[in-house]
This record gives sequence, C-alpha cells and structure tokens, in this order.
Amino acid sequence: MERKNLIIGGRDVPSKSGAFEEVRSPFDNRVVAEVATADLNDVNLALDAAVSGFEVWRRTPAHERFAIMLKAAALADERQEAMAQIISAENGKSLIEARGEASRSGEIIRLAAYEGSQLYGETLPLDANKGTGFDKVGFTIKQPVGVVVAITPFNYPALLVLHKLAPALAAGNSVVLKPARATPLTAIALAQCFIDAGLPEGVLSVLTGSGGLLGDALVSDSRVRKVSFTGSTKTGEHISRTAGVKKLSLELGASGPVVVLKDADIEYAANAISLGGYINAGQVCISAQRIIVEESIMGDFLAALQPKVEAIKVGDPLAADTKVGTLISKAEADRVSAAISQAVKDGAKLLTGGEQDGTVIQPAIVTNVDPYSAFAQDELFGPAVAVSSARDINHAIQLANSTIYGLGAGVFTHNMNSAIQAMREIESGVVHINWTQLWRADLMPYGGVKSSGIGKEGLRSAIAEMTEVKTVIMHGQAWN
Repeated sequence: MERKNLIIGGRDVPSKSGAFEEVRSPFDNRVVAEVATADLNDVNLALDAAVSGFEVWRRTPAHERFAIMLKAAALADERQEAMAQIISAENGKSLIEARGEASRSGEIIRLAAYEGSQLYGETLPLDANKGTGFDKVGFTIKQPVGVVVAITPFNYPALLVLHKLAPALAAGNSVVLKPARATPLTAIALAQCFIDAGLPEGVLSVLTGSGGLLGDALVSDSRVRKVSFTGSTKTGEHISRTAGVKKLSLELGASGPVVVLKDADIEYAANAISLGGYINAGQVCISAQRIIVEESIMGDFLAALQPKVEAIKVGDPLAADTKVGTLISKAEADRVSAAISQAVKDGAKLLTGGEQDGTVIQPAIVTNVDPYSAFAQDELFGPAVAVSSARDINHAIQLANSTIYGLGAGVFTHNMNSAIQAMREIESGVVHINWTQLWRADLMPYGGVKSSGIGKEGLRSAIAEMTEVKTVIMHGQAWN
C-alpha cells in the first residue's frame, strides 16, 4: 500500500503524530493510498519553513521564478495521464472528465508564470496635487504578500489547487496548501511538479488531515498574510471571523440560475443545460442548478431536455463510456437523494432520474419547483436541476436574484435588449449569455457577489490579490 508523507518546505516529512488515514475510491470503496495526518506541530513547522522560504523566493528574480514555473508546467504535461488516474480514483469523477481536468494543469501554470513576471506599477502625477511642483516623482511597485495559506475543495482537486498555488508562487509568495481531506493525492502530485522543477526549500508545504484542526490553526496564525479558500459559505464565514487582519479571497457557495426566455434556441439551451447541470455529478459551484423558463415555452423546453439528460451514462468512473461518475461519498449521495425526495413531497414533480445506487445518482430533472423552496434556494451540489417558470424577463430576473448567492448565471435569448438587461440586472459575479455558467477560462476574472464570496480568481486577478502595492515618493529639491 502506497503511503504519502507530508510535504514541509518541499521535503517529504513524516507527520509528528505518525498517524495515517486511508484515501478510498467513492465508487468501489477500495483503498487508493494512505496519507499522513498532520497535527498542530506540523502546522508550526510548515509555517516556519514558509517564513524562511519566502525570504529566499521573494528575492529570486522574476525571470528565474518564470523558468522554474515553466519546468513545473512541463512536468505537469508529462504526468498528465497519471494525474488523471489519481483524480478519478480519489474523486470518483469519470476518467473522461479527469483527463480534461488534468490536461489544463500545465497551461494554468504557464499562464501564472507569465502574469507573475509582468508585475507592472504605475507613475503618479504628483504635480496635479495643489502646491506640488516637478521636484517629486511618485510611482508604485508590486510585491508579494508573504506566506499564503491555500485551502481547497474536493470537486476539482487539480484545477482549484492550481488556481491558488500557481499564482501565489508566480508572484513570489511561499505557500502552505491544505487540500480537501477526500482528495489529497492530486495536490501532493501537483506539488511534486513544482518541487522537482527546482522550487527552493521552504517555499511550498502540503498538510493533509483534519480541515477543522489544521484550517483554524493556519488561518489564525499571524505569520500568514493571505488566505485563499474555496468551499462552503458557512466555512468561509468562519474563516472571516477567525483570520484576523490579513488578505482574504473566499470562493463560496452558489445556487446558480439559468434563464431560458421565449425567444431562445430551445434545443441549444437544452443541450447546454444537459451539460451544465450534471458535469462532475453536479458537484460544481457554478453548476446550472435553477432553471427558470418562461412559462409559454415550458413544455417544448422539457421535451428537449429530458432525452438529453436520460442519455447521460453514469457509473464506473473508469469505464470508457461513463460520462458522469460518483458523488464524493455515500453521505453526500444520501443528502442529495433526500433533497430530491423532499422537493417532491413539497409539490414538485420528478420528471426523470433520481435513482440512487450507493454513491451514484441518476441525473434528475425536478419540475414545478417552488423557486423559494429549499430545493431551489440552497446549494444542492448534486446531479439534479430544479425547473421553475417565470411570467416574463422581469419575473425571471427577480427569481434569478432571489437567493443569498451570486456566483454565476446563464441567460438564453436572441433578443439583444433582453441580453443587456439581464447582464446589467442579474446579481452575479459572472453572467453568460447563451450558455450556462458552467464554463470558465482560466485567464478570466472569476468570483462571486453576496454570499458567494469576496475577491477574484483567474490568474491575473489572483496575482493581484496575492501582491501588495507599495507607493514610493522620491523627494528632490526645486531647481528654480
């Protein structure tokens, strides 16, 4: 049985407790590997290493950091298939989806490397200040924040690790990474790419184990200058109360709306929703969860959507024809199944799907959903969509904005006026016109409003969040 130790300062280190825990496949419960469980002593060692590593890395010229990052990207490319196998084994997503995720790893690192080498400042027009002449010159420079703590979820164990790790390193910070307890192996494999590429000692640590124990100790420590977290709104609120005075980026929960207006291409919209509602078994914060359809086209829309959803092959993640794999655990599958059943008891109709077999749930369409019910308002994080009707565009936008969340939204329409109204009035960090919100370019700004979080990811935006702007004023003497 393969065992994985902690990574502290780039070195393979046994945990102080000496304890290990099993990582099991959500599909068949086989033991994939064992990983060390860190304790508070390990947290202290990792932060000490990060402080010393930062002093080296921040003084490493950008062109040298760039070269190391490119080597790490090349290693991620070379190890792509092995990475996909790890993702599928520990996460339960289909190998098709896992390969797609792994294939983006090298490119994310390259994009971050470039952005991290281009930290431009700006000159300040000080003579515009009343009483100031030309004897002063002002400008800004960007510098790394220091020690960054990155806490990542299980659903995209490669992409969401790299959207924190790569920009933090590219900007010159040191990082302590706490991956999801269910999916630590992908994070360890990615960290090894950076270490093998020549990252200096101390710059990167990976701590596996209890999120509650390790997370609280990491985010509250005064040595940490930045926390980047992706996960539930409840945990994000806890972090914001615990962290103290430091920079925070919080990518939190969602209940993403998709509006389908009467002038939309119904077949096109149904195809997009059959993807956006079910990829990764719906375990995506930008999943298409709430489908808000103008009532005049409801029948045609459901007739187009149902056969597409019923055609989705679910089951064994390693089977060649499986499109959607498992939920992350039996407990999560039970929770989603119970939510569907409760929606039906409350008056909704289960049009198709919803059958549970262990951690696998057949993709479900639930219609006639009260848009203010828990099934629509709360984040489901499972393979089901809640379909509700709207009278017109104004009503649809009202329903789209009815939750505490605001991460991503989609609108299907061929009317330019409706598209502009929707993009202006929907309360969401990202709005897609004629696609669902389940689409993300790694370079674009990405983040939510309301209870969906604070701060932006996307490589350029993340690097801006992981740097400090220093203002420099040079005082000369007047020469006339």
